[in-house]
Amino acid sequence: MTALEARDATTAPSPDEGGVLSRPHRALSIGIVSVVLVIAFEATAVGTAMPVAARDLDGVSLYAFGFSGYFTTSLFGMVLAGQLSDRDGPLASLTAGIGSFAAGLLVSGTAGSMWVFVLGRAVQGFGGGLVGVALYVVVGRAYPERLRPSIMAAFAAAWVVPSVVGPLAAGAVTEHLGWRWVFVGIPALVALPLALALPEMRRRASGGERPPGRTGRARLDRRRIRLALGISLGAGLIQYAAQDLRPLSLVPALAGAALLVPAVLALLPRGTCRAARGLPSVVLLRGVADGTFIAAESFVPLMLVTQRGLSPTLAGLSLAAGGGSWALGSYVQSRPRTEPYRERLMFLGMVLVAAAIGTAPTVLIHAVPVWVVAVAWGFGCFGMGLVVASTSVLMLRLSPPAEAGANSASLQISDALSNALLLAAGGAAFAALGGGSITDVTASADGSHPAAFAAVFLPMAALALLGAWVTTRLRER
Repeated sequence: MTALEARDATTAPSPDEGGVLSRPHRALSIGIVSVVLVIAFEATAVGTAMPVAARDLDGVSLYAFGFSGYFTTSLFGMVLAGQLSDRDGPLASLTAGIGSFAAGLLVSGTAGSMWVFVLGRAVQGFGGGLVGVALYVVVGRAYPERLRPSIMAAFAAAWVVPSVVGPLAAGAVTEHLGWRWVFVGIPALVALPLALALPEMRRRASGGERPPGRTGRARLDRRRIRLALGISLGAGLIQYAAQDLRPLSLVPALAGAALLVPAVLALLPRGTCRAARGLPSVVLLRGVADGTFIAAESFVPLMLVTQRGLSPTLAGLSLAAGGGSWALGSYVQSRPRTEPYRERLMFLGMVLVAAAIGTAPTVLIHAVPVWVVAVAWGFGCFGMGLVVASTSVLMLRLSPPAEAGANSASLQISDALSNALLLAAGGAAFAALGGGSITDVTASADGSHPAAFAAVFLPMAALALLGAWVTTRLRER
């Protein structure tokens, strides 16, 4: 790590500062990791409760929209948070984001129809976008470069307990109290992390960053914010069209593409779409990895419940081992000895992700035991731990301090946009092959639709393999 510390000489800590849990960093580290813990618990719990919520709200045909609605509005939140964080620091984005996140959970938990449920997920997604970028900016400002892989590993480790406890708790609550309590019970958990983290954020990460030679308060880039609104509206229109496969749906699809494409080209680093070397490929890889994995994972509980007759609790627990293996992968990438091999580890990670996604639909064959999904997902999550934390580390390394917020937003825009579009594509394929007609999500249905699920998983596996090639483009020449 000597070379890395030399590059960060202006912010390198004195030897007594130690690691992320040393006295200078302890309160901040515990606070921001606790925020990630709450978000992780929500994500794992919602995935378990979603099949039953979709049934009760007569919205199985909109199942993918329940997930992708979150990512669509998070796109706007990410860009706004990047602008606000670079100008004023991450504090305002974080507090507003957690408030919106909690409000969205309450809307979804009290929804009387699937569209209101999706609206709540959209409000929640806006808050999640604000929080995600703000946390990255905090890491970039408050931690020296040598500690950033460790705090990213801590973020991944924060998913371990929720990944194990979340599905079990959400399944038990869904079966005995009702799925609504999975949503309305989470907002109370956000107060303690905020109270712990805010004082240290004010001290270590507040205030805007000014480029060299510039004085005064930076202005918000209104053009970038308008583009962010365009990308969110465009993605939303495309998702709506994907859920309505009539010829008339081409109108919103084309309108969405007209808004989306120019906004993507303007908001992401130049060369992202063609995998240009360096930061553009880092941003692209993040989208490919998260988009393929999340789109596939969203359908795993529904597949196990409807095709193999598992309860919501057992279907959610089939993914529980993934939290531990994800944290293990993130821990591996954080070790100083692995730094020279980071790109090779990321290649391995994407191969594991592709293999996991491709293996999951084998349980559509009833002779294949359902535990195959749990084993495959464990390996896939290990690969994601290698890739996701590494993309964050590389992004911060390639970003000047004054651009950390914007580049953090670009990384997460790629992430959320890929999630939204691939979920929309997967949902369209699922509905086109009869998946939307599934109505029994509490036991194995007689009229199952294995082809509908295969149409989701197999294309995602192929895209993940494409991501393995992108890992060869991460080094600048």
